[in-house]
Amino acid sequence: MAAPDIELADPQVYAEGGVPYAQLAWLREHDPVHRHHGDPARGNPPFWAVTRHADVVHVSRRPDLFSSHERLALFDEPDPENLALQRMMMLNQDPPDHTRKRGLVNRGFTPRAIGALAEHIEDICRDLVTDVARRGDTADFVTDIAAPLPLLVICELLGAPAEDREKIFHWSNTLIGADDPEFQTGPEAGMQAATELYAYAARLAERRRAEPRDDIVTRLLEPAPDGTVLTGDEFELFVMLLSVAGNETTRNAASGGMLALFEHPGQWARLRADPALVAPAADEIVRWVTPVNLFRRTATADTELGGRRIAAGDKVVVFYASANRDAAVFDRPDVFDVGRDPNPHLGFGGGGPHFCLGAHLARLELRVLLRTLLDVMPNIELSGNVRRLRSSFINGIKGMPVRVRPVPRE
Repeated sequence: MAAPDIELADPQVYAEGGVPYAQLAWLREHDPVHRHHGDPARGNPPFWAVTRHADVVHVSRRPDLFSSHERLALFDEPDPENLALQRMMMLNQDPPDHTRKRGLVNRGFTPRAIGALAEHIEDICRDLVTDVARRGDTADFVTDIAAPLPLLVICELLGAPAEDREKIFHWSNTLIGADDPEFQTGPEAGMQAATELYAYAARLAERRRAEPRDDIVTRLLEPAPDGTVLTGDEFELFVMLLSVAGNETTRNAASGGMLALFEHPGQWARLRADPALVAPAADEIVRWVTPVNLFRRTATADTELGGRRIAAGDKVVVFYASANRDAAVFDRPDVFDVGRDPNPHLGFGGGGPHFCLGAHLARLELRVLLRTLLDVMPNIELSGNVRRLRSSFINGIKGMPVRVRPVPRE
């Protein structure tokens, strides 16, 4: 097989064809730690593209060698003016700072805490799907179902009014859609969205300090048993992270997963015949879609990875979408299998300190949504073209028209 043109950073590649799996497959076999040319025109220098499952796990579990803090975790080069503030966000920290903050916020995301949301999530899914089914004819799966679900759950977590979901939706789209002209019309749009979301979080904290409630905001503002607390900036930045990450990942897993089921009708038929497959199906959706395609790390010392010499200061980018199709780990990795077991995917990260805080919540949301769709509208079908997000970071779908033909019920 001849070497393809390797272009993993251009967001237009993803908008036109989705994740470039053919390129990633070639790299896994021939050049698993690949020196990519970067994008100097956008201010992004060359980087090491890490594509094999084992190497992605190694990078993820060695924050001492591969730092999130040095140059932050997102792909684009950080703005020096905002670097200090961004380093306060948990996403952009290494141990021990990350360990301290993670310990504080974990209080709101234990399996028990998430399990307590199950009934509310069932109500949200039932209301969303039933509303679409009652309207009949056509709908947009993204805007009518996949997007409102995590937004309403986030509002519940924060103790925020449900009507605030549209504001959070707008801020999240703007922040995550920096390369998509539909969501961000200029560099000032992202800064404005960040400023507004930050101020929203500050007002939320002020209200909870005055009137504590049984919600995650109140718990996060209370001192931990050892007396440590989140500072003002730390709390606001965490709310920003939750509002964006908790929204984008579940929304795009749900949309991409439904598209996979449309494209593999035999798998949808398996779910209809055996609803017990919903649990492994949720994880297979996360593997197959991999909503977060990549994260960036910075080498803190000279080291070796995949037979390549990595120099201190080098930009290292892990590609989860590639790791999740690695034949060394997955049987028939290019087959969508709702019953896949085992399924050691990296859709929630490669382990280590930055393993997804909301993994339990995302699985719960996907499982409940699948069960609700199977119950209320098992014969949903795709009815038009899918519009993809112009982004190399998020494997996202902006629009997916569906035809709704609910099954007559007694």
